[in-house]
Amino acid sequence: MLMQHSIENSSSDATSKSAFDLPVRTRSDQARARRILRDLYACYPDAHCELNYRNAHELLIATILSAQATDVGVNKATPGLFEAFPTPADYAGGSPDEIEPYIRTIGLYRNKARAIHAAMTRIVEVYDGRVPNTMEDLLTLRGVARKTANVVLGNAFGINMGVVVDTHVMRIARRFGLSEHADAAKIEKDLMALFPRPDWTMLSHLMIFHGRRVCKARGGGCAEHWLCQKYCANAAGEGVA
Repeated sequence: MLMQHSIENSSSDATSKSAFDLPVRTRSDQARARRILRDLYACYPDAHCELNYRNAHELLIATILSAQATDVGVNKATPGLFEAFPTPADYAGGSPDEIEPYIRTIGLYRNKARAIHAAMTRIVEVYDGRVPNTMEDLLTLRGVARKTANVVLGNAFGINMGVVVDTHVMRIARRFGLSEHADAAKIEKDLMALFPRPDWTMLSHLMIFHGRRVCKARGGGCAEHWLCQKYCANAAGEGVA
């Protein structure tokens, strides 16, 4: 499920952010962020969550599995897992030991099997078998921190409560001059303050696409890519656009 693209300025956007404790950013900074967003959309019109899932609980499980693992590796493991355990009740009725064989190729699989079992059990016992759609409730599930909750809220429910900040987003935010912080929580706040709320979920997809394809930690093609030349201090142009 992809968010509808929305980069138009709106007076309601400022109001929609009012419940968040965000740093103050100048109109000039926000205007630059919108130009970056527009160019990211132009570069990656097909950007999307690259985890495979069919419903909210599958996305939640896939996201738990993706911690310190690649989306490619997770997508190889989940078809068998999802077939063996079609519903949250199937996980709750099983055990971590029964989940483990399906995810053995993924790092930390024993801990993740326990987290999945505990999370699905709580969903069955507390939320009537349905994945909750609030940040507060999602954070009560084992294996779920803010990043995972943002993935589920944004992609399964279309609710923008924040920006998913992974290593790619962290790197690009700093290189593009969107944040000076190294802490993911502070970077998320900076991005939330700069970009329109309706685009928070898509922003992470766009930045992750760019990070995986161009703006890599080492050996990237930033010196040749026009987007990097326009906005990144590490490439020609010194990121002054």
